[in-house]
Amino acid sequence: MRAINLPVFPRGFHVGPFFIHYYALAYIVGLLTGWRLVRHMVSRSPVAATGELVDDFLTWAVLGVILGGRIGYVLFYQPGYFFTHPLAIPRVWDGGMSFHGGFLGVTTAILLFCWKHGLNPVAFADRIAVAVPIGLFLGRCANFVNGELWGRPAPASFPLAMIYPGDPYQLPRYPSELIEACLEGILLFCVMLICAQSVAIRKRTGTLTGIFLLGYGIARITGECFREPDAFLGFLPFGTTMGQILSIPMVIAGISFIFFARSKRAA
Repeated sequence: MRAINLPVFPRGFHVGPFFIHYYALAYIVGLLTGWRLVRHMVSRSPVAATGELVDDFLTWAVLGVILGGRIGYVLFYQPGYFFTHPLAIPRVWDGGMSFHGGFLGVTTAILLFCWKHGLNPVAFADRIAVAVPIGLFLGRCANFVNGELWGRPAPASFPLAMIYPGDPYQLPRYPSELIEACLEGILLFCVMLICAQSVAIRKRTGTLTGIFLLGYGIARITGECFREPDAFLGFLPFGTTMGQILSIPMVIAGISFIFFARSKRAA
């Protein structure tokens, strides 16, 4: 079966003298869309915060995503390079953001913000968790447009194999970015929305957070099976990848959140 030859997509567009990267646009649209959804979610019973507090948290979320995502990439993926080239650390426009680092950054922001305003951080996180897949979907789409994070070589029987323009071997590959966009973005978002409609689930504080952590961990571990590991890391022991290793604690944490939320409710 013939593979699809991908063109070289533009990485962004000009607005006057400014060049807007699609990757940056994905972050902006994801944060703004998520902000509107969370603003709606916090007002549903049981109320977790006010809309005005969600407005205030948006700035905290932006800092958590950007700082956490970049620091996570530096520490998890290329610490040796960045520690010898410290001036390259702030150059986020050259690429290099880690979701797991961004997750830790936003988690820190939630804890500090809720401590400052006297909110229940787990209940607040439950509402935010519903919106996160929106950003994941847009980010993976931006990865695809940028022609990065290629898939592994695909068998001839795979109907949507693609040849990336920057691939020196010109091999038919899985469109791993689109696979991850469907798993981490569309599928997980549908699951979160359906679960968030249940008043009983919303009342079990921590359940939505646990469902997101568990769902993302499974989706990421599965998606990594179609994705070529980073060239500077390669495969880790037992054929795993860094993305899979970092997702295992999320699966464990997700199960723990769901279990303790049910136990507390039952008590």
